[in-house]
Amino acid sequence: MQPGYPFIGRLLEGLSVTVTHVQLKSGFPGWNRAEQSPSFNRLYFIAAGEGSVVLNGVTYYPRPNQLMIMPAGASQVTFTSPENPYTRYFCHFDAYVGEWPLFHAGSPLYISCVKEPEAVRAAFDELVAQFQSGGPFSALRMQAGLLHLLATCLEEGGYGDHLKDYLQFTERSKLGGVLKYIHDHLHEPIEIETLAEIVHLHPNYFIPYFKKIMGITPIHYVQRKRMDEAKRLLTHTDDSIANIAEQLGMQLAYFSRQFKGHTGISPTAYRAWTR
Repeated sequence: MQPGYPFIGRLLEGLSVTVTHVQLKSGFPGWNRAEQSPSFNRLYFIAAGEGSVVLNGVTYYPRPNQLMIMPAGASQVTFTSPENPYTRYFCHFDAYVGEWPLFHAGSPLYISCVKEPEAVRAAFDELVAQFQSGGPFSALRMQAGLLHLLATCLEEGGYGDHLKDYLQFTERSKLGGVLKYIHDHLHEPIEIETLAEIVHLHPNYFIPYFKKIMGITPIHYVQRKRMDEAKRLLTHTDDSIANIAEQLGMQLAYFSRQFKGHTGISPTAYRAWTR
């Protein structure tokens, strides 16, 4: 076993993943994109075609039978040949070890030539089928399939040392106080200036700094944590929806809109579904 791998294994025991979209697509449309920095990770398997990816200013040329991971928050530009466009499987997903994103926005493209492309194709076919079925256990099966594909990409691409370095990233300790403050003050208005002061940065520098480490902006992070707390309260308490909104420092109508935008369903429907 290579040095550092037991350390990685221990940290990854706390990994949680969520699949938000899966699809098989071919052709020119949908791939040729100007610069983006999405708030979700992208996992691709290239089945055929040719093109390029520019990630954080570095150009790559993914080939058929390669897996690649494009981290959330990274600057991304993609191109495919109109004459020989990519056929690609792709999955949008979130991945966190505790509070921390698994992939750093400043990372290079994680890319690997897979040893068993047919097995990867079959795994993606199953992901697509589970995403489309929406059955009661589809989420579990998609998580299992995604974890398998992520492990394949990272292991066969030799990214163990890079992942170890990131998981030990010392900048995280600087943000620890910010995350604790957010956790302790979810029920209050949270100002960017207050968060920036914790790490002694000007607000204009703090926002890109936070996004570089966490993959999303501070405001989006606060919104996500409030919605996570709302889901917990809806599931495990009998508090009224109006009371839950008040606990989170939000007006009822605004809370309901935010919650539906985050989960796709209303707070009332979510409570009924989880009980």
